[in-house]
Amino acid sequence: MKLSALGRIALATGIAVLATATLPGTPAAAAPVKRKILPVLVEFSDASFQFPDKVKASTPDTYFGAKSDSAASYLSEVSRGQYTVVPAVKEQFLGPIKLNLSAAGCPQGKINQMTREELTKRGLVAGKDYESLSIVFPAQKTNCPWAGLATMPGPTTWINLYGTASGIDVVGHELGHNLGFGHQGRFLCTGGDLGSCKSDGSSYKSIMGAGYRASGFSAPELIRAGWLPGGASLKVTKSGVYTLRSLHGKGSGTRALDIALGGDRLVIEYRHAAGTLDAKIEGVHAYRVPKGSYGASSLIDTTVENKTAANDAPSNTDAIKKLTDKANKVSVAVVSSGGGQAKVKVALNGDSLSAIDATPSKSATPTPSAATPTPSASTDTEAVTDGSEPVTEFGSGELTATGGRSTTLPLAVGGGAALLAAGAGFLLLKRRRKRA
Repeated sequence: MKLSALGRIALATGIAVLATATLPGTPAAAAPVKRKILPVLVEFSDASFQFPDKVKASTPDTYFGAKSDSAASYLSEVSRGQYTVVPAVKEQFLGPIKLNLSAAGCPQGKINQMTREELTKRGLVAGKDYESLSIVFPAQKTNCPWAGLATMPGPTTWINLYGTASGIDVVGHELGHNLGFGHQGRFLCTGGDLGSCKSDGSSYKSIMGAGYRASGFSAPELIRAGWLPGGASLKVTKSGVYTLRSLHGKGSGTRALDIALGGDRLVIEYRHAAGTLDAKIEGVHAYRVPKGSYGASSLIDTTVENKTAANDAPSNTDAIKKLTDKANKVSVAVVSSGGGQAKVKVALNGDSLSAIDATPSKSATPTPSAATPTPSASTDTEAVTDGSEPVTEFGSGELTATGGRSTTLPLAVGGGAALLAAGAGFLLLKRRRKRA
């Protein structure tokens, strides 16, 4: 028998203050990045891995394995080869390193500090020898209420390990935070009017929104990371009909429409099975981006069924057909969708959808972005004592998740140094299997 665990992310009632750097707007296309990550196995004065040899054997596969469920393979696929992680040391990980520290009380700050001090003693310099640090430690005595923790954006992840392997659902989610992606929620706008919406649950369209590995990242997140370059993300400046290719599909073409919505942005994507991604997601989907913070987007659900991937609904259940923002004089309607592409009407400045010719706009010339690339793709030296605050994952060790409390909120949520998620926190649950 062996013990293993998978992280599961589900909605829970709660209030989370996510301390972050300000998330920038659309970044320019960046050169392919191979970010050096150092997984470090850490033990405590009063707690050790139950099966250390199995943990050591699983760690290289979790982060760098050839299969699609490793962090390296996942990030390479979802970024179209523009970003991945590579081992910082030839052994692919270090440890276990014994810290002179009790596991009690979940002391993640001290764990980070003391681990970095130990690496410095070994001659390893942050920013030079490694760019990201992933600290893996046994969960049995920490009582940490999460399976994973991360700085956002930043260079550090903590993996609170039950059993012998964490898995991509936890590691990939936390590395998403490092890239500057927050938890992706959902707004219910059942009348199709963006002026009347309420916060309700997770998007299920991203690993950051309880969609797990198979959902990849959503279009706003790919824009945030700079992974939709060369016209794959189109800033719409005139009314017309636009053709979208599937977000994670092969080949060229427009993958996302980026539309001004007052001080916010409206991002439209088309999802269809591609590679190992989106087997259970289909159709045209919309997101509201608050104040240009693409990593803080929320899905817009205009349907009345209130069904998601979480309750085995059809893959296109919450796909949009039509939506309107009367205040900003923007309307969107889906002309056709399926088979790897979709056609979408966009009416700006109060134009009528019915007056727009149903043929795709000939003048849909991509507007390249000139914003700064995401800090996660840089190779700047990180401080040895990483001072950024972690994103807190609310949760417990129970098998089942509780439902979230719906709270009516305005869609325009400000960015800045502190991001407040009220009434819709995210519960990161640990599922334990019996030892084989």
